[in-house]
Amino acid sequence: MTDRGPTLTQRLRARGLDGVTLLVLPCVLAIIALFIYPFLYGLWLSFQPKDGTTMGNYDRFFREPFLYKTIWTTLKISIPVTILNLLLAVPIAFRVRLMKHQRLLTTILVLPITLGTVLVAEGMLFYFGPQGWFSRTVMALGLMDHAPSITHGYWGVFLSLLITGFPFTFLLTLSYVTGIEPALEQAAATLGAGPAARFREIFLPLLLPGLAITFCLSFVQAYSVLPSAILVGDPANTTRVISIAAYQAAFEDYDYSLASAIAMIMGAVQLVVVAAILGARTLVYRGPVAAAKG
Repeated sequence: MTDRGPTLTQRLRARGLDGVTLLVLPCVLAIIALFIYPFLYGLWLSFQPKDGTTMGNYDRFFREPFLYKTIWTTLKISIPVTILNLLLAVPIAFRVRLMKHQRLLTTILVLPITLGTVLVAEGMLFYFGPQGWFSRTVMALGLMDHAPSITHGYWGVFLSLLITGFPFTFLLTLSYVTGIEPALEQAAATLGAGPAARFREIFLPLLLPGLAITFCLSFVQAYSVLPSAILVGDPANTTRVISIAAYQAAFEDYDYSLASAIAMIMGAVQLVVVAAILGARTLVYRGPVAAAKG
């Protein structure tokens, strides 16, 4: 009897291409259609400026202060917000992990993430605006003789991003904090290590890689600051971020080529910051990482 060898199905299965693996194919197609193709098309479009030169859009962006200064404006908002969110999330996560009603407290803390940026901004306008409750209370108590300028400026955008970004940062931080084996802390306490020493010698080294990833993800979220910068900021001046520049180029000037170039620069700046944080993490710590839960 002639040995006809393995069938095509058997050969594909041997290479890991079975029926279960093929279920991933729709996801791959969706990623190509929604992310890879738009990115490649936008990259190609950014090299098609109206003046006909290949690098015309990029040359214009870095030549005009009204455009390139948006990079610094965006970083000046997003990086401090990310740092403060992380500094708030770490101690709160350590406290919440020891409480009985952890799920209830977590739900309360992450509630702002369900509201969305626009609804939070609208609420801030009603509360912190010139005629809002906060402003009227401050003036009624005689603390100030005029309404505090919180909205329609830098601090309005800062506070909006802090409110909407904290739940995301907190959830990521809590997952890493609860992923640390409690026996390690108990062993250190048995050996006489105090709370500060336990945090410095056990928790911090294990959390550093996770905190670096949390910082990167929170930074990327804060970097796309378009709704807050317009609703509670000063989009023509102090909070004219790079996403506003891209929006104006596309939908006010109808220069989609320049808008694509600005979007590419926006992504490149994010990649630089993320690469710097991950590189610094590698230099500082290369040991085991706390496993995230949830």
